[in-house]
Amino acid sequence: MKAILLAGGLSLIFTIIGTRVAIRVFAAKGYGQLIRDDGPTSHHTKRGTPTMGGLVIVVATVVAYLLAKLMTGLAPSASAWLLLFLFVGLGFVGFLDDFIKIYKQRNLGLRSKAKFIGQTVVAAVFGWLVLWRVHPFVNERGETPAGHAISFTRDIDKLALPTGFLILFIVLLIAGTSNAVNLTDGLDGLAAGASMMVFGAYTLMNIWQNNQACGGRRVALDFSGTAASCYHVRDPLDLAVVAAAITGACFGFLWYNASPAQIFMGDTGSLALGGAVAGMAVMTRTELLLALLGGLFVVQTMSVILQVGYFKVTKGKRLFRMAPLHHHFELLGWEEITVVIRFWLIGAVFVATGLGLFYAEWVSGA
Repeated sequence: MKAILLAGGLSLIFTIIGTRVAIRVFAAKGYGQLIRDDGPTSHHTKRGTPTMGGLVIVVATVVAYLLAKLMTGLAPSASAWLLLFLFVGLGFVGFLDDFIKIYKQRNLGLRSKAKFIGQTVVAAVFGWLVLWRVHPFVNERGETPAGHAISFTRDIDKLALPTGFLILFIVLLIAGTSNAVNLTDGLDGLAAGASMMVFGAYTLMNIWQNNQACGGRRVALDFSGTAASCYHVRDPLDLAVVAAAITGACFGFLWYNASPAQIFMGDTGSLALGGAVAGMAVMTRTELLLALLGGLFVVQTMSVILQVGYFKVTKGKRLFRMAPLHHHFELLGWEEITVVIRFWLIGAVFVATGLGLFYAEWVSGA
């Protein structure tokens, strides 16, 4: 528990200090955000605002996690290393995208094909390693970082897939979630605030899974004295440390990213955060529950899919004034801060519902 508090606190401090430094450095170097000409006209005033702030989130998270483990004398687990690999790997793909935009002074960074290849390679390596049954990826109880079936709050045996298909599912989940957070990152503070709530929820869920771990010292018992509703999750407490570090980093970054934003996270931050959300879902055996916990990201993505589909079917008509959905409300006349706060509230409802179902499933099975 000390490591969780340390990781969250340190990453918060590092991000508050680091983001302030990043704003000055990026502004001096001219690393400013480029704005779409076809976007809301109110966004044109944001042109030149420093971007790539996601670098601070990524670095602060990794450093805070490692320092928390060092200060508590605990060794990092395989699960944490793999989640950080995914987090940093997708952050690097996003960094390349951001840097190309800045260097070439265009709103298009990496080509969509190149970005997808980068996401796929990082996600495929992650998917392979979380299922690899060799030391150090399998522990003494035979648990790998990920389950061999798609899960809701625990593995669903009827949804067990061959390893190859399961890796493909993990790749699609990671790519979809990272792009969903990227789509959500269109208003000041929207993605940072929503991500903070999701990782806060995963911190609580990981602590609960650790307390009710199968084979652990604290396991739920039924009336016969045998284990009931325990969780076969490897390293849940260490995953909670990483989740707390990311939560703290998002909190600290939001101090400068809230409207009017002094810095944007860019694809560096949004792809990293989205990948980490998906990775957390995979290793906590909650892939299907992610659709609720990250419900705001799902809604944003569906608005784009519906907009494109409707446009093609009707040969030019639009379902929304602009997609993703937050731009639709801006064009209806809502103030940006109003859209952000109301979307945060919607995201909070999704997160609370997901947490409620997570707990209710355990209660019903205990």
